[in-house]
Amino acid sequence: MTPEALAEAMEQTWPPARTFALGPWCIRDGQGGGKRVSAATAGPTWRDEDIPEAEAAMAALGQAPLFAIREGDVLLDQALQARGYRVVDPVVAYAAPCAALADPPAPPMSGFAHWPPLAICAEIWAEAGVGPARLAVMHRAAGPKSAVLGRTGDAPSGVAFVAISGDVAMLHALEVRPARRRQGSAHNILRSAAAWAQENGATRLALVVTVANAPARKLYASLGMQVVGGYHYRQR
Repeated sequence: MTPEALAEAMEQTWPPARTFALGPWCIRDGQGGGKRVSAATAGPTWRDEDIPEAEAAMAALGQAPLFAIREGDVLLDQALQARGYRVVDPVVAYAAPCAALADPPAPPMSGFAHWPPLAICAEIWAEAGVGPARLAVMHRAAGPKSAVLGRTGDAPSGVAFVAISGDVAMLHALEVRPARRRQGSAHNILRSAAAWAQENGATRLALVVTVANAPARKLYASLGMQVVGGYHYRQR
């Protein structure tokens, strides 16, 4: 998966409320949906003197200045560092063929794909800090999409959101209740999401996770998912 394909899949499956071009910048109106939908990105013609223009546009939206630094953005990264911006939330992207992740299938009823999300899904997300603004992001996704409710020991254990862009399915907002962790729930949610994605035309399942989240990265690697990219943010 190319960096461009990953960026496009993320934009389509976890969309901001609005985007607009301002000179060399893509400005995102996140409306409280998190860094991913609020960060500005640069086109190839940006110059150091253009940075205040992006800062002012984000301030006009009520957002603190925030830039996403993707592969190839080395000079922008250096320019922002010189202006006092610090690195936050480095993430790494993983991907694998849906067919491989879905085989063997998750046990029956361990992962239930459905849309719109059941109230229990919203409850589990809320417990993890995924509130209405992020649920609004999910509802904005235009392509095929699903919530996946995980069950362990006949009780709701976790949830994730999955949506498709082209032939890529992106998994977002995977959360497992603390009391149900290390019991296979995340594993089963991933397999169920991959099966749903394959049934709906996707060939690959991808996701992003913070570099610091070692347990999740260990899980994804154990399922045969490969690192396909990464990025970080700069903020003051």
